[in-house]
Amino acid sequence: MAHSADDKLTAMDVERIIECIREGDQKGLKAELQQFNRERQELEEFRKNKVRDYVSDSDSDYDESSNPDVLLRQALATVLIRFLQTEPQGRVLKACLRSLRILSRDKKVLGPLVTDRALLTLAHLGGISNAPVPKEDTDGDGDPYTDVMVAISELKLGRAEEPDYEEDDGFGAVSSESNELAVWGPGDWCGERKASTFSNMSLGPTRRRSSVFKALMPGKRDSRGSLGGAEEEEEKDEEEVHRKEVMKIFCNIVYNSAWAQERASELSLLCGLTEKLSREFHSASSTAGQFYTLRFMFLLTALRPELRAQLKQEGGVPLLTAVLERCLSVQWRSQYEVLLDSTAPPIRVEESQQAQEALKILFNITHSTHTQEPEEDDASLYRHLAAVLRHCLMVSCEEEEAADELKGHAANTLSALPLSCLDVLVCVPLAPDSHQINGANMDCVHNLLTYMERKLEQGEKVKERLTPVLNLLAECSRAHRDTRLYLRQQILPPLKDASTKPEKGSTMRNRLVRLMTHLDTELKHCAADLLFVLCKENGIM
Repeated sequence: MAHSADDKLTAMDVERIIECIREGDQKGLKAELQQFNRERQELEEFRKNKVRDYVSDSDSDYDESSNPDVLLRQALATVLIRFLQTEPQGRVLKACLRSLRILSRDKKVLGPLVTDRALLTLAHLGGISNAPVPKEDTDGDGDPYTDVMVAISELKLGRAEEPDYEEDDGFGAVSSESNELAVWGPGDWCGERKASTFSNMSLGPTRRRSSVFKALMPGKRDSRGSLGGAEEEEEKDEEEVHRKEVMKIFCNIVYNSAWAQERASELSLLCGLTEKLSREFHSASSTAGQFYTLRFMFLLTALRPELRAQLKQEGGVPLLTAVLERCLSVQWRSQYEVLLDSTAPPIRVEESQQAQEALKILFNITHSTHTQEPEEDDASLYRHLAAVLRHCLMVSCEEEEAADELKGHAANTLSALPLSCLDVLVCVPLAPDSHQINGANMDCVHNLLTYMERKLEQGEKVKERLTPVLNLLAECSRAHRDTRLYLRQQILPPLKDASTKPEKGSTMRNRLVRLMTHLDTELKHCAADLLFVLCKENGIM
């Protein structure tokens, strides 16, 4: 099916969808939504592949307050959220959620999706909250879609008024009683606020006409691409498919809207997520859909500082450690030693990806503990986690890239833990083929070193991938003499030719010396610090 960049959702499309809902025509509704999903997916692919399709990030490109296509997509989002409150089932529900996932990728259309009613409706469907969904308030004949049809009719007749601009207080703060949304502008997530046409409709009583046809002001495009991802393969568990789709919608909404982040915090969605993970961990059910649950939790803790403290306070560290153990099929040999079975199959990509999300959340909630001296109970908890992180550095994965990502996130999380709890990395009995020095097991340190050397050779995302490892090795070297001696042997062996400049060559020493002149200040300081520590902090190499 050929598409041009001008393809639009029409008023007739939305009207047909509403009529199918009103008449209970499940088959017709499913067909309409599937057609919309196909067309939008093809259009996105067309735009992605069209080299000459220029996309600008300038503010002027986002002034689409009266764009009919934006308003119609907002109308469709409003209709679908209301339809979800009727608790549809089966393939109709699946098509509806797919449509909402597509709509949630567009910041201009988020208005109807970030109201409390919409968030609670999605939370109920996603199995992350038992909070009741508020009943829909209606006027007149009680038809929840009348106001949408009226707005569409006015749009078709061209009677839309100019949007009213409201002054923001500079922080995007909005009274929760008004339930209007705070939409953050490009760049600094702060700017002029506009109310959404159809999010206002979804709040209950019809508002005055001058509030109609106000559009969201979207921010910059997500350079990482849609969090929704490609179409999923068919799953056996239909309910799990639906919950996974809801998690994708939540990821898109929360990533794209600061107001949604705030409301998610106020509505205690993180508590529901924690309970969901705990239930899944203690049940024998499949964890196939857990990745997006963990991704949603990561976004909340990354974007809302108070939620990091809350999750840590409510037992997030032991819970996520348990999730990590399940992903990696951890078996314990002793209190702080994980059994490493060389005959075990490599970690599957799916489990590795889930483990990476758990590690990212663990970093978010533990990064402030690095400089603290933990209480006895906390010290035991962090040593337990450090032992699991050591296992992350030792296991193999089906794909080398997945193994590298797992090691990178494990190193990042280790760098956030109290230094006094990292003794478990080397206090492991020696195996016949272990790397060791003075009886201390250096297998974990050797794997970190190998990972660092590979990243130095590849030269991609150098700061992101090397800074945590450099910091971790430097701190461990300061705290543990044998670690420093082993790293000095590996990185700074005795020079055979003193005439060659230290930055010339392909050894690890040469590459680290070159990093000392890197443009990034943090990275060059990390490289210099590690070399300084290995030289007993006297500057002699």
